[in-house]
Amino acid sequence: MKAWILSGTSERMIGTANTMLRRVPVWAVYLAGCSPAPVLYYMGLTGGLGVEPIKALEHELGLIALQFLLLGLTVTPMRRFLGLNLMRFRRAFGLLAFCYVCAHLLVWLVLDVQQLDQIWADIVKRPYITVGMSAFLLMVPLAITSNRGSLRRLGQSWHRLHRLVYVIAVLGAVHFVLLTKGFQFEPLLYLAAILALLALRLPPIRAKATT
Repeated sequence: MKAWILSGTSERMIGTANTMLRRVPVWAVYLAGCSPAPVLYYMGLTGGLGVEPIKALEHELGLIALQFLLLGLTVTPMRRFLGLNLMRFRRAFGLLAFCYVCAHLLVWLVLDVQQLDQIWADIVKRPYITVGMSAFLLMVPLAITSNRGSLRRLGQSWHRLHRLVYVIAVLGAVHFVLLTKGFQFEPLLYLAAILALLALRLPPIRAKATT
């Protein structure tokens, strides 16, 4: 399967790309990944996010979090089917996703709702908030254990725990679909992309990748 895909893509180019990726320090990925946040906050303060800057800031932070989740899900298929190795950066993608979810949540809590009773009422009564909060709660143990020490201590349990990212990604996409008013293509595209990436992990497709 991999050989068939690479028939249209030079293996030499993939090898060159992997060599270049090995030279990229992980801290540079964190730095580049964090850079949109201060820009968005600045735009919100200076009127660059439109007439509803808080809502726009919430949306943009949440969307970036979903994009990092999606990026993290592409790592394994890209290595398996194309030979492109981004494994060094997968933890960074996950932690960046968590940081943006936290920022998204804080904007909603502190700048948008601001009332504790209203926060609980929204979580209970609004399905898109219920789904989004569920995704956040599932992300917390993954973020806490995203280190080598936890991997050593937990062993195979660590791998089983971190498979929750599949559920989290789906919940994040469903959250996006539910909060969107009317029919919009973008949230459905994210959901479809996540489901497709998860489908590539099914045993029959994984088996074809090794042949």
